[in-house]
Amino acid sequence: MSMIRQQFDMAWKMLLPVAIGLGVVWWLFGREFDAGVWDTLRFDGRAIAGIVLAWVFMLGRDFGLTWRFRVLTDGRLSWAKAIKVCFLCEFTSCVTPTSVGGSALSMVFMHREGIEMGRATTLTMTTLFLDELFFVVSLPVVMLLVPYGELFGFGGGDKAFTVGLQTAFWIIYGVIVAWTLLLFMGIIVRPHAIRAGLVRLFSLGWLRRWRDKADSLGRDMEDTGRDLRHRPLRWWLEACGGTVLSWMSRYLVVNALFFGFAPEADQVIVLARQFVVWVILMVSPTPGGAGISEWLFTTYYGDLLLTVGMALMIALFWRIVSYYIYLVIGACMLPAWFREGIRRKNERKSNAKQFIE
Repeated sequence: MSMIRQQFDMAWKMLLPVAIGLGVVWWLFGREFDAGVWDTLRFDGRAIAGIVLAWVFMLGRDFGLTWRFRVLTDGRLSWAKAIKVCFLCEFTSCVTPTSVGGSALSMVFMHREGIEMGRATTLTMTTLFLDELFFVVSLPVVMLLVPYGELFGFGGGDKAFTVGLQTAFWIIYGVIVAWTLLLFMGIIVRPHAIRAGLVRLFSLGWLRRWRDKADSLGRDMEDTGRDLRHRPLRWWLEACGGTVLSWMSRYLVVNALFFGFAPEADQVIVLARQFVVWVILMVSPTPGGAGISEWLFTTYYGDLLLTVGMALMIALFWRIVSYYIYLVIGACMLPAWFREGIRRKNERKSNAKQFIE
């Protein structure tokens, strides 16, 4: 019964983001779509090449994450197990709010594949630090390549949306910078001092309810710091390389679709705006950014396309390639994952019973 309930709950979590995402797309189609878009949407050789290239970039993204899991575990995860962990993390990202994400549960998936829970927790903290560091470092590079007006300019678009997007972006980016600095200090520089400071802070008044969690976070930082401070340069280069490859491949999916359906758009601006999109989506309250992703993409990229309808079509292809496919993969993997968990649980009970006897 427990397994049936778990599968029912997971099915609900899968259907909810699909319903939200498709509902927003349907609403946008009803409000903005022009039937004339079908006349301009041609599946010629260039369009097909763009779609194929988008899939190639998603494979590159999966390879980057898989490679990083292999590096972080010092090869203890085989390529097959690392790919499995990668897909499970992506599926979790699809069915949880993006503020939670799939990385938060990667420790569970790695533990299932044979990595000790303490070690898996340390590795999860490491992946979190690498991802946040990528966001912090990449923005100055983007600012050097793309004028600010192009990054947030919409050429006659909704001014309120533009101002709101800029405000939200800088607030979220500021939080990311602060969080990354905390991780850096807590992992690399002064882990013990940061842990003591967190415990002291969360011992005050209404914050006291989270004191145990703050202490656990500080302890994880100390463990991660002990591991990372002795890593060679090659290890850091490979871990950072996998991080950059995975994120850049994710961004370039949109470039591939613009190449296929809107070749007149500036590819540098298309890529730069992906950095903004993913920073905003980091705090989406909906599962996997469902609904918000489609609306944000259509509005934010609308000035680079001839019609809003074309933006909707590209947004739909983007979500199919980078989101819905992981729901399908997860749906195929979960039954076996649940069965394996139940089998191991029964084995532990059987071994415990034999030990008592």
